[in-house]
Amino acid sequence: MSGIFNSSIGRKIAMALSAFFLMIFLLQHFVINSLSVINPDTFNEVSHFMGTNWLIQYIMQPVLIFGVVFHFIMGFILEIKNRRARQISYAKNNGAANSTWMSRNMIYSGMVILAFIVLHFIDFWFPEINTKYIQGDMSGMHNGEFRYFHELQEKFLSPARVAAYVIAFVFLALHLLHGFTSAFQSMGSTAGRKKAMQNFGKAYAIIIPLGFIIIALYHHLNHH
Repeated sequence: MSGIFNSSIGRKIAMALSAFFLMIFLLQHFVINSLSVINPDTFNEVSHFMGTNWLIQYIMQPVLIFGVVFHFIMGFILEIKNRRARQISYAKNNGAANSTWMSRNMIYSGMVILAFIVLHFIDFWFPEINTKYIQGDMSGMHNGEFRYFHELQEKFLSPARVAAYVIAFVFLALHLLHGFTSAFQSMGSTAGRKKAMQNFGKAYAIIIPLGFIIIALYHHLNHH
């Protein structure tokens, strides 16, 4: 196993697999959050199920956290090695001419996304862990009603927080625009499928972050 991660191809494949895993989670997270705009009652019910189901809480959640940590650590390792390789390349030719700005600066968009994940944990995950496992309240109720939708709206009262979310998802879109194509290349996607995958990747990279931005703005503008 260590031999796989010591090779350049092995690291890229591991990075691609973790990226696909996180993109599936992101899509699932988006679908659930979309319910807060479409049907708050259904959003409450689904949120309560996700927050109390033992399989999700004790197996999927730790796997997800591991996936996030693994992806960012592996990304930083690859970036350091790529920068060293580019220093050699620049001595021979203009390496920037053969790569996009985003491909050369994935580490910066990654750092912004990582900062956003920390903010998101502070906003939602830490309070949820405190309520359920420290205070011991697994009911999901507040004043006789599910609390999830109300708590979501409360978080988007602050214009500064909404601005932070919008900026983070713009950087996520930029990160995905390059990362999706790179992941398929690492997995050995054929030339015939490359164009279709690029189009799908562009659609995903734009629609999903834009959807999250719309959700944040909707709750900010429609708080009761």
